[in-house]
Amino acid sequence: MPNAPTASHTVGTADDRVDLKTMDRAGLEEFVAAHGAPRYRGEQLFHWIYGKGVSDFELMSDLPKRMRQGLRRDATVEAIEVVEQQQAADQTVKTLFRLPSGRQAETVLIPAIDERGEAHRLTVCVSSQVGCAMGCEFCATGRMGFRENLTPGAIFDQVWHMNEVAEACFGRPVTNVVFMGMGEPLLNYDAVLDSIDILTDEDSLNLSAQKITVSTVGLARRIKDLADDQRRTNLAVSLHAPDNETRSRIMPVNEAEKTSLPALKEALQYYSRTTGRQITYEYCLFKGVNDREADARNLAEITRWAPSKVNLLMYNPVEGLNFERTSEEQLDRFVEVLVQEGVTVTVRRSRGQDIDAACGQLANDEEGG
Repeated sequence: MPNAPTASHTVGTADDRVDLKTMDRAGLEEFVAAHGAPRYRGEQLFHWIYGKGVSDFELMSDLPKRMRQGLRRDATVEAIEVVEQQQAADQTVKTLFRLPSGRQAETVLIPAIDERGEAHRLTVCVSSQVGCAMGCEFCATGRMGFRENLTPGAIFDQVWHMNEVAEACFGRPVTNVVFMGMGEPLLNYDAVLDSIDILTDEDSLNLSAQKITVSTVGLARRIKDLADDQRRTNLAVSLHAPDNETRSRIMPVNEAEKTSLPALKEALQYYSRTTGRQITYEYCLFKGVNDREADARNLAEITRWAPSKVNLLMYNPVEGLNFERTSEEQLDRFVEVLVQEGVTVTVRRSRGQDIDAACGQLANDEEGG
């Protein structure tokens, strides 16, 4: 790769060249070393790609000319493209991106506005997959089925773009990242961890790992892996029902023994022991499904598995799905029971509903698999 093309070489096509945006810092170092270049050239590539957002090898001025020629022959730096961007009445921004494959994924920037009208927290909700294989009955993304895993670079690009939007619209950079967009992050495990390494690298966006949250429907084995891999990120579990029967009815993942509530309990206790970190339970209230006082008490029992807190969400309607939002009165009673049980609980109000940017609403109309 670092050598100039000879007469027998022709410039490769995007189909047979390696996409460097599939690699983190260590991967780039290994790539250049495998092609006979010093490992520090990989660090330089990392700086250009993830620190400066450059994809044109000719602009990477501190790389030798012969190496740049070799990179043009053997590698690409694929970027995602903005298809459409919308801003909601509450200033939430949703962006639809086209991936190198041609498929599309959505990303949301959620500002938390204080009493002075300033954004004191700017959270990017990123997608890790196109579609989702989990099939949760209440989720628009789940209706798409699984289409594609995103590369580490495609995940990074979402945050990079939204960081530029944050600077332009709110005058400050992104503060938080949540893997709560399209897809199940732990089914794209290696790419998600690589993207976290990139996002937290001091030569990239230099985000704090403690400001990054990985959300999962409850893949027990991967939760244990996440504990062992020690990325110091936060863990959120999309629980949505406090008993096996109800959870299996609305979340097919719960039907398997290895991902049912007993398996989830074991995994979360392991995660807590290993990391010492608190767990967040995401619990969306559905009218007549999981919003009874008995459900609140069962949920309180689950919170005692390990140090944790509960985020209650009001359901965001999805056309064609047979779920309704619980009433404000029922929400208040549910919260009251949790507080009586000693549970730390917050209510997360929907953001960006008018542009279908709220939780459970991310999907797109693309065709294909």
